[in-house]
Amino acid sequence: MIIEVMNRLESKYLINEDTYISLRRVIEENVPLDEYNKNNEFYTISNIYYDTEDNHLIRTSLEKPKYKEKLRLRAYGIPKNEDEVFLEIKKKYFSMVNKRRAGFRLLEAYEFAETGKSETDSQIIRELNYALKLYEPKPKVYIAYDRRAYFGNDGLRITFDKNIRTRRHDLRLESGDHGDLLLDEGMYVLEIKTDGSLPMWLSRLLSEHKVYKTSFSKYGTEYIKYIKYMQNGGAKKCLNQFSKQQEKQAVQPLHSLGKMQLQQSV
Repeated sequence: MIIEVMNRLESKYLINEDTYISLRRVIEENVPLDEYNKNNEFYTISNIYYDTEDNHLIRTSLEKPKYKEKLRLRAYGIPKNEDEVFLEIKKKYFSMVNKRRAGFRLLEAYEFAETGKSETDSQIIRELNYALKLYEPKPKVYIAYDRRAYFGNDGLRITFDKNIRTRRHDLRLESGDHGDLLLDEGMYVLEIKTDGSLPMWLSRLLSEHKVYKTSFSKYGTEYIKYIKYMQNGGAKKCLNQFSKQQEKQAVQPLHSLGKMQLQQSV
């Protein structure tokens, strides 16, 4: 079992295709390409996000607290039953991200997420187990995207994500990476993670291309779109997937979010 702990400062940006091409050209002169991209221009990351019955984790996240956390199961590509996947807790305090994850075989990950039982004992396993007992989370949404990544020796990590696709049915990683597009075609999410401040060359590059930080969450954006869909009559189409009680619980938090916040998130 692989155990990993990562602490980084994180910044996000939304950019179009032209900006991506311009930034990529300079970044590749300064930062090595991720091993996953040596043979593929993009590689696929697929996730299942877990949440409480009343969507507590994502509702809390959308309220922009100082501290928030998410629980997800992640795979690289479309895994088979015996492939390795990662169960993660992603904690964020202001701009500092702490990601703690443990590797499992796919079927073992499903069982652990459901029962909290594992043959391995470690600090991270205990933290994951505590979160499972605290929240009693269930699979809520599948989110996949295609990534191009760069890793520097100084802790710098730069990723471009495109074709973000989501679904709220068939919530199994092995079922394929199909889904509805979350953003307009040609849009990218740029994420920059560092152990400290941005390198000067990178700060200048972003400034020259008028690329500015934004508050963006894949799960958060999907959830808001889902709520709007349910409020606009989608609930009648989804009664075979969601109970009326789940529908009511999902719609409630929208009234507590400000109009400006919704516009910024979407």
